[in-house]
Amino acid sequence: MTVYLSILLRLIIWFLLTADLSLVNIVIGVAIALILPHDVPRWPVLKDWLRVFWEIIIAVPVAYFEAIQIMVLPHKKEAFLRRRVRPNRTPGLIFLDIFLITFTPKTIVLSYQEDGWYKIHSVERDESS
Repeated sequence: MTVYLSILLRLIIWFLLTADLSLVNIVIGVAIALILPHDVPRWPVLKDWLRVFWEIIIAVPVAYFEAIQIMVLPHKKEAFLRRRVRPNRTPGLIFLDIFLITFTPKTIVLSYQEDGWYKIHSVERDESS
């Protein structure tokens, strides 16, 4: 079951990155998803993967909304934030966290620090102007 979820997640990421649903791209995506090594996660990790699937589904409309906000309203204020990595994250889940943070237009992960923090750059709307 978890192998199928892993392959599905890899395909979703592939289609989000390429934005191409042609037959050739689907075949390439399936091949890449099958070739990459698979990890057999424990049940608590499986729950984290399912939560990440849900976060990916939510991230797409949020990204569109933020893109429209940036186009319509000025976002001239910058901020550098540190966000704590959730406990017991596997390298795959850390990658997906970074992917989700960077997927939205207002934020990008600058670095992952081994002590358990993400360094994030974000643009915000300056409410004073």
